[in-house]
Formats: sequence, structure tokens, C-alpha cells
Amino acid sequence: MKVAELLESRHQNWRELERLCYEMERLRWSQQQAETVTRFAALYRACCADLALADSYQLPPNTVTYLHHLVGRAHNQLYRSRKFKTKQWAAEMLYNVPRRLYKDGFLRLAFFLFWGVFLIAAFLASISPEFAEQIIPKEMLTGMDEMHSDSVGGGRSADLGVGMTGFYVNHNTTIGLRCFALGLLFGIGGLFETFSNALILGTVFGHMTNSPARDNFFQFVTAHGPFELTAVVLCAATGMRLGFSMIDTKGYSRRASVRRAVEEAIPTACAAIILFCMAAAIEAFLSPSAAPYWIKALVAVLSGGLMMFYFVMLGRPRSEADAA
Repeated sequence: MKVAELLESRHQNWRELERLCYEMERLRWSQQQAETVTRFAALYRACCADLALADSYQLPPNTVTYLHHLVGRAHNQLYRSRKFKTKQWAAEMLYNVPRRLYKDGFLRLAFFLFWGVFLIAAFLASISPEFAEQIIPKEMLTGMDEMHSDSVGGGRSADLGVGMTGFYVNHNTTIGLRCFALGLLFGIGGLFETFSNALILGTVFGHMTNSPARDNFFQFVTAHGPFELTAVVLCAATGMRLGFSMIDTKGYSRRASVRRAVEEAIPTACAAIILFCMAAAIEAFLSPSAAPYWIKALVAVLSGGLMMFYFVMLGRPRSEADAA
């Protein structure tokens, strides 16, 4: 049988597929019969094969065009996007994601490394100016003092606040991406970047406790600090997971191991993005405002409590099945 005759014999299947497309455009997936969906999928695959034959043997343009439209129409029905379901989204964000983060060993490693080095560096810098100058050049420390010499409280207009929010998101994300990218160096780069960031930031905080600009500094950084620093930790954990997956492949190929690590790291990366955006909004509007310090401190406490509730209380296993 010639190709043209073969395609001519397929007209009945094309008309059936066109009829099913019309029915599916009117009904939801939940209203479709299983037999109808199965038949629709089979006709779609056959029509794709017919289109390939028509293209290869250069059949009349009107036939090829008709098949192109029919295949496209069927494809849009078979692979149409599902509607956003609030309940499923809420269950994912409030049940699955916290439990994945709670069990993330790399997140714990990044957390203890960052905050351990941060607190030690802050303590040493607060009692020893010489230590601070060994970590950060004296000129930079002096510049930090001068930068915060003016009192906080001028505030920003709404337009400027929105613009600065975008700037802070970009700036903070750059720091996070550096922690993430260096983690790809077999995890070692992520450990070094996490250690380096914690050492520098801790030294700055410790130095500023003895600075004449101490009050202005803490007026500015207190409110947005918890979200921003925690987001850096999350980025470091994401990079480490991907980097170490190249070393410990658990029997998979390196490519498959990295692919699995990416899937496991997605919740951590999403949480980091959300925290960076929240920190940027606070840094743009509340941190430079004339609000009393107790309000900014209260925001910091509430931020820390919110993260503790999400990462620990919601993530903690409720049963032996969750723990497993």
C-alpha cells in the first residue's frame, strides 16, 4: 500500500481524534472516562506517526497542515496544565517541605558551622580589636564606622523603598548564589565560603559593639538580620548537597547522583529565596525608618520564632513513620 493510500485510510481515526478533542475541551479531566482517555492517547500517538509520514513523503500541504493543527490541538489537551490547588500547595508547604528540611543533614552542618564561627568571631572581635584587624583591614573597619555614623531614622519614600527592595534582593541573592556555586566544588568550596562569610560577618558585629556608631548599626541590622543570615545558611546547605553528591554517589552515576541531589535541594533553595525576599522588604522599609528600636527588635524576635516554628515544630516527626 502506498503512503498516500495508507494516510487516506486513517481519515476515520483523525475524525475520531478531532471529536474527542472537542469533548475534552468542554469537560474537565476529572469528568473524563478512563477508556476515553486511553483511546485519546492512542489516537494521538498514531496521528503523530501519520504526521511524520506526511512530512517525510511530502504529501499535499493541506493534509500536512491539517495534521499539524490536529496534533497540536490534541497535545494541548493531553498535556494541558492543571489548575492551581490551594489545598495541595498548603499541604506541600506546611507538611512536606518542613519535614524535608528538618531531616536535611547538610542544612544542619551549614547551620552549626555558620553560627558557631559567627558567634566565636563576634566574641573575639568584641574583646580584642587586634583580632578584628587581623580578619578585616583597619581601613574597612574605619569605613564601617563612618558609614553608620549618621543616625538611622530618615526613612524612605514608598517608591524608593520598592527600588531598594529590588536592590537588596539582588545583593542578597548574589551572596547566596556564591555560597551555592562554590558548594559545587565537591562541597569543599561551600564549606570554605560558609566559614568565610561567618567569620567576616561575626567580626563586623563584634567590632561594631565597641564602635561609637554602635547604636546606629544595630538600629539598621537588627530587624532584617535573622531572615538574611538564615537564607545564607540555606544557600550554603544547597550548594554542599550538590557538591558532596559528586563524591558520595550512593551507587549511582555522578550525573544521576547530582540529579537526585537537585530534587532534594529544591525545598531548601525555595526557602532561601523566600527568606531573602522577606529580608529585603524589611531592610528597605523598616530598617532605615524612625521606628523605635524595640519595634525592630520585636520584628527580629518574631522572625526567629517564625523560622523556629516552621523548621523545627512543623518539621519534627510526629510518628515513627515520619521519622523513617
